[in-house]
Amino acid sequence: MTREVILFIATSLDGFIAKEDDDLQWLFDAEGEGEGDNGYTDMYQSIDTTIMGKRTYDYVMAQTESFPYPDKKCYVFTTSETGADDYVDFVNEDVVAFTQKLKEQEGSKIWMVGGAGILDAFMKENLIDEYIITITPHILGTGIPLFKEKNPQIELILINTKRYGQMVQLHYKVKKP
Repeated sequence: MTREVILFIATSLDGFIAKEDDDLQWLFDAEGEGEGDNGYTDMYQSIDTTIMGKRTYDYVMAQTESFPYPDKKCYVFTTSETGADDYVDFVNEDVVAFTQKLKEQEGSKIWMVGGAGILDAFMKENLIDEYIITITPHILGTGIPLFKEKNPQIELILINTKRYGQMVQLHYKVKKP
């Protein structure tokens, strides 16, 4: 049995995960339009590992007073750092090959936190097993898209929809052949 990789992410109605300058203020403003933590706690309890890119890691560290996932094994993909710090292991390997090996190890689900570059690599190789996407009540018009172009066709099975105030969460699993 292989571990599953989940994408738990918020997007504007028109499919953007950030503005072009990486601004996420619209998303923080939207949190007040949801209910509770919009399903975050349930998702977080189902994982034991996080994966993210260096740009996402840098953003998270700049926005928080302390590392938000201290009780999880965390990998940050980067070409500029090596080794580890108190919370993360910096990975200089191919993201796809590394994740395929990680999926074969014992453990719980793996949360692919972001960003867009890693998500695109995962999409091209169909490495995401579950998509939990929360749609916020915004049309940004431009920005960093959730999904880039030229992805393979991926068949999904709807597991659940949930309303959190003005937000709607869609939960899909990838249909396995």
